[in-house]
Order: sequence, then C-alpha cells, then structure tokens
Amino acid sequence: SSALCNCYHNLYVKIINSTLLVRFDLIFCDTGGFGSYLFGMSEVVAKQSPEANTPLNIKNPHLGWMIGFLFTVSFLGLFSVVPLRKIMIVDFKLTYPSGTATAHLINSFHTPQGAKLAKKQVRALGKFFSFSFLWGFFQWFFTSGDGCGFANFPTFGLEAYENKFYFDFSATYVGVGMICPYLINVSLLVGSILSWGVMWPLIGAQKGKWYSADLSSTSLHGLQGYKVFIAIAMILGDGLYNFIKVLGRTIVGLYKQFKNRDALPVNDRSPSNTVTISYDDKRRTELFLKDRIPSWIAVTGYVVMAIVSIVTVPHIFPQLRWYHILTMYIIAPVLAFCNAYGCGLTDWSLASTYGKLAIFTIGAWAGSANGGVLAGLAACGVMMNIVSTASDLMQDFKTGYMTLASPRSMFLSQAIGTAMGCVISPCVFWLFYKAFPDFGQTGTAYPAPYALVYRNMSILGVEGFSALPQHCLMICYIFFAAAVFVNGARDAVGPNWSRFIPLPMAMAIPFYIGGYFTIDMCVGSLILFVWRKLNRPKADAYSSAVASGLICGEGIWTLPSSVLALAGVKPPICMKFLSGATNVKVDSFLNPS
Repeated sequence: SSALCNCYHNLYVKIINSTLLVRFDLIFCDTGGFGSYLFGMSEVVAKQSPEANTPLNIKNPHLGWMIGFLFTVSFLGLFSVVPLRKIMIVDFKLTYPSGTATAHLINSFHTPQGAKLAKKQVRALGKFFSFSFLWGFFQWFFTSGDGCGFANFPTFGLEAYENKFYFDFSATYVGVGMICPYLINVSLLVGSILSWGVMWPLIGAQKGKWYSADLSSTSLHGLQGYKVFIAIAMILGDGLYNFIKVLGRTIVGLYKQFKNRDALPVNDRSPSNTVTISYDDKRRTELFLKDRIPSWIAVTGYVVMAIVSIVTVPHIFPQLRWYHILTMYIIAPVLAFCNAYGCGLTDWSLASTYGKLAIFTIGAWAGSANGGVLAGLAACGVMMNIVSTASDLMQDFKTGYMTLASPRSMFLSQAIGTAMGCVISPCVFWLFYKAFPDFGQTGTAYPAPYALVYRNMSILGVEGFSALPQHCLMICYIFFAAAVFVNGARDAVGPNWSRFIPLPMAMAIPFYIGGYFTIDMCVGSLILFVWRKLNRPKADAYSSAVASGLICGEGIWTLPSSVLALAGVKPPICMKFLSGATNVKVDSFLNPS
C-alpha cells in the first residue's frame, strides 16, 4: 500500500513537475535545480548576464558531478524529521492538506464506485495523452528553424507577438491551466499585461536616458535588468510575507500545543483521556506507531550523510567551503521542522524561500573575489533539498497514516525514489541539454527563465545594488512593498473577497518570461469553466485526467524529438509569419526579375 501511496501522489506530481521543469519553470518544486539554481551556474545562463561571468562563477552541467551532488545532499532531509513524525502526525494532528487529499483519493479507489470511476479516468487520460503526443509530433514537422512553427503563431497580430502576447498551441500549458485555480491563471494574465503591455514599453521609451542605448539586449544595466530585478523584488516580497505569516502560525501553533500538555504525550503508550478517538483513528495510530523507525537510525543517518556531504561538496564546488556547509547542516534541521510544521498547517512549502536565504547569506559570506555567485547557488541547492524533502516526506507520512501504510515502507520507498531521482532527473536534463543547442536561451522553446532569476539573485547578494540600472532600485522597492501589501490585503479581506485579488508571486512570473503561456493557461481555464457550466459532475471527475493527458503527451514527445535532434534529423518545413511589407521584400529578393 505504501507503493500505491507513492504511485498516486508522487508519480502524478512528478510527471507534472518534470514536464514543467523545462517548458514552464514556474514556482513548482524544483529541488534538483535543473530549471533554477543548478542550471543558473552554467555558461549559457551566465552569458545572458554579463556581470560576474568569470570562470570562477561558472560551472557547466556534467552528468557525473550533477548525480554526485544530488546523492550527497538529497537524503539529509529524509533523516532530519523522522524522529518528529509521531509528534507531527499523531500528537499535533496536523492536517497536511495535500497528503490528506491524496489519501482520500487512494481510499476512494478501493470502493466499487471508485474503481469503476478510476478505470474511466485512465481511459480519458490515455485518449488525451495520445492526442497531445500526436499533436506535438505534427507540430515538429514545421519547426526547422528559429521562430518557426505553431508555437510562434501571431494570434493577436505581429505587434502583440513582439510583446509576447500570442497563443502558442501548447497542449502542456492548456493542461496546466485546467489544473491551476482560476485565480492563478488570472494573476498570470494580469502580470503579463502590467509588464509587457504597460511597463516595458514605457521603460523602453527611456532608452538613452535611463540606460545606454548601446547596451546589448541581455545586459542587466539595460531593459533586461528592469525585467529581472523587478520580478525578483515581487518574488522576494511575496516570499518574505508568507515566510513571516507561516512562521508566525508555526510559533503560535507550537505554543498552543505545548501549553496543552495533554496533546503531547511523554511516550507512545501514554493514554489520552481528554479526547474521544474514533475506531479508525485508533487503528491508524496503532499501525503507525507499531512499525516505527528508531530515532537512532535517523540521527546516525543524518550525521553520516552530513559528514559525507561536508567532505564531498567542496570538491564539486571549491567556492563553497566546508564551514559553509557545516553551518547550514547545523541550522537545517530547525528550518526543516519549521517548514514541515508550517506545511502541515497551511499546505505551503517555503523551500524556495529558504533557498533564497541561503543564496544571499552564503554568497555574501563567500565574497565576490572567491566565487560568491557560484557558492550562493550551490548553497541554495543544499538548503532546498533538505527543507523540501522534509516537508514532502511528512506529507507522505500523513498519506500513509490515513491509508494504513507502513511508515517503514513509506520511508524506504521515499529513499528509493530519491535515489532514482538522483540518477533519472540529471539524465533527462542532460538529454535536453545536449539535444538542443539553444537550450536555456531567451526566446527559445526552452528558456529556463528561473535559472537567470536565481543567478541574478546571487549576483545581487554578492555585488549589492551596484548591479541595478538607473531608477531600478526605486521601482523594486515599490513592487516589493506592493507584493507585501497585496498579500496583507488578501488576508485582511477574508476568503470571500481574496479570490478576486491577484497573487503577487504569480504576477511576477511573466515579468521576465512574457505573456504567451498565460494565454494558453487562460484557455485551459476557459475550457474547464465552460465544461463545468455544461456538466459539472463530469468535469470534476475527468478534468484532472484530461489535463494530465495533455501535459504528459506533449512532455513525452520531447524525448523522441530530443533523440531525433541528437541523431541530426531536422524537421522538413519552416512555417513562419511575416508582415506584408517584409513579405514583399522577401519575394523581391527571391525573385529579383
């Protein structure tokens, strides 16, 4: 049953995440760093940011060191919270909404009605998986050059296309739009309109005044700097607010738990007479405590893995010293507990926020002269892997508790899955990296925007505000404060009205990427909205399966397309869209007579 828990929960989430990792690169959990901090170390990303692109701050991806790094840092999070699983699940009775929802889903499959519905959902997933795969295959024939194919269709005209507003016929983004809440998709659309429709044209008009007209399009001292750092300001403002909010709830929750001593038994066998426990909960608790993991194994495992990591990681990243890693490993269990507890209360993991904290602190500690940019990015990877894995494991423990799964089996399967991910994920990333020469470059099919964002965060932490163009700091302050204010307003007005207020974190994403994917996602939302109006029960039952099929089909097609690219097989046709005036020039050039 533990394998079943991991199958339904992890496989579904991982398929979505692995697809989005390169194509979407949003705020979904990417502790491997292939779309963020790890790829941000590469020369490809460093060239897009002329600052701090010395060899000391660059490390190109290689399969060997990526697998070694992930193996040394990915298991500590598993050991860090194992001794606290009883306190979190049984004593504190934290809800862990995602884990609980997954458990209810699994339990529903083991009823006659649930089994019948599951079969129909699998058939629906297969149909739309096939459609999405064949659609990706069909599009491939028209992409023989840059800017070719349906993905560059100027749906709203060439002027809108130049400002990143167009529908790119991506089944992946449409499927993601069907899964994401309406508020997320609307927030993305609002952010793309605010940035690419209003701000960037206005700031671009100041070219030659606010910044030099001779700068390259990728220079952080030009328009690119405004795009990147204003987005970073909003992300940090949103992250800081939620960090303080979740930390505050964690402290209050802990205070209430320890104040009520009856909620925290001294040992596993101490009775609780103050609360009436149902038979199901008694059975779950009995099995959960019966097959427990000894604390000495968790402590020993953490210490051993920490020692291995302290010795190994500095050989992979010489810029990251052993005392940097030791400091993080001393602090990490506390942060992992806070993140796991906060996730149990709010279902919100702040792993990326802790990673950004490591970027700024370790990067500044290492210093610009000692490769602080690379040290900050590597420290981000170390911290994110520990903190994120801890909260993920606790979610899985909650799922196992609700489904009567063995905790030891859950832990073992999580460890096996982590080990597999340490090998499979780098191999998949390596396939993309080698297959597409323009991989990670702005304006291509796989821009990896968060890699540049994370690198520029590290540059900002090391070099300070001198990296910002004119007036950029003031605008960053404004958007940082606006992100905090909007989040505060959302919490103040309550859930009935907050659903009409955009999310700052989601608004920040298209500031750098563009608005094209937001159009696709809003189309997905529109499809779901109309479907629910016509037949809500059927939409609720099958929409996730349909969306997953759309996401996975196009995602799987990228693997054979990568193999074709490695084999030197190119598409036969280039479908490109030109203005009337440009088309006349092309015709006259091709037919001079």
